[in-house]
Amino acid sequence: MIKTNKPHLIIKADSHPGMTGKQNEDRYRVASFLTGPIEKTPSVLAVLCDGIGGHRAGEVAAEIGVSIITETIDAGSLRKPLKALDSAIRRANDVVYVASQEDSGRAGMGATCACAWVIGDRLYTANLGDSRVYLLREGNFFQLTTDHTWIQEALDAGIITNEEGSNHPNAHVIRRYLGSKKAPEPDFRLWVFEGEEDEDAIKNQGLRLQTGDVVMLCSDGLTDLASDEEIREVIQDNPLDNVPGMLINLANSRGGHDNTTVVLMKVPPVRERVRKRRLLKGCLITLCIASILAAAVFVSLRLWGAKLMDADPSPSVEVTLSETEPKHSFEGTPTPEDINKEMTETPLNEMIPQPSITAWPTNTQLP
Repeated sequence: MIKTNKPHLIIKADSHPGMTGKQNEDRYRVASFLTGPIEKTPSVLAVLCDGIGGHRAGEVAAEIGVSIITETIDAGSLRKPLKALDSAIRRANDVVYVASQEDSGRAGMGATCACAWVIGDRLYTANLGDSRVYLLREGNFFQLTTDHTWIQEALDAGIITNEEGSNHPNAHVIRRYLGSKKAPEPDFRLWVFEGEEDEDAIKNQGLRLQTGDVVMLCSDGLTDLASDEEIREVIQDNPLDNVPGMLINLANSRGGHDNTTVVLMKVPPVRERVRKRRLLKGCLITLCIASILAAAVFVSLRLWGAKLMDADPSPSVEVTLSETEPKHSFEGTPTPEDINKEMTETPLNEMIPQPSITAWPTNTQLP
């Protein structure tokens, strides 16, 4: 993939250590890529890791997590997003665990992990621990991921109620995290509709995003102190630029007992995406025309040179070039609409196709 500093989504993020004087053990990274020099399908990967409370060197584990996951995705491909995320998270876990064994001061370090990967307009998620991924769509606020905590397991089993779990002493006991001896299984369940089973949630991977959708990643420093409804209202009622700071201030105003990190990705208005598609289409057409003209000039010069070599050297001989313009066709050149159509028709859990090969100069790259 090709890195780019011009993501196709609007990105806003911020992080704060909180109000208790503790070190900030949260880490996040947002990276944008293009699939190749011709097709250029855009993608944005957001990763958030939270050093597990009570473990030494949590900030080191979190930094390793965001770095290894991002680098692994960067070095891979878009053909199988879930497989790529699985490999990246497992590799990050192994690196964190090895690092914890090599230094006694880092023994037991670990980190949660939340990933949101948007390829074109398709969303893929993966998580470990209690860092979350949310989706705001048309006023509805969905928690897409599941917490891997003792509390969540007890709630799912009906052992305790929501009221009992709010102040339970095991509220922050994490069941899955980066840095464990046995590689944890990344959770690919993406919850959208009520009453879904696990298999249904996994099939939601590749969820198509709409204009105005906002994907949010956050650490538990926010969700421990603010309800989903309060978070929804802040995102919906304020400019996106202000939202990360406002959510952090909300958590800090209630004690800020933990680090708080917020990452937001918003699908821009249609007119902006159409403008970019038209620009790409214009570039493709210009490149084709330039290539055809160059080929035509080359062929004409070769023919003219051949005529001169075969011609009688008499001064009365005239060399006449054909006035008939060569005909060329643009058929087979992929347009942005073709690319989008191909992505849309691909089943959610199947591989994303590689760009088709076109008869263009191999040393030519679009801006």
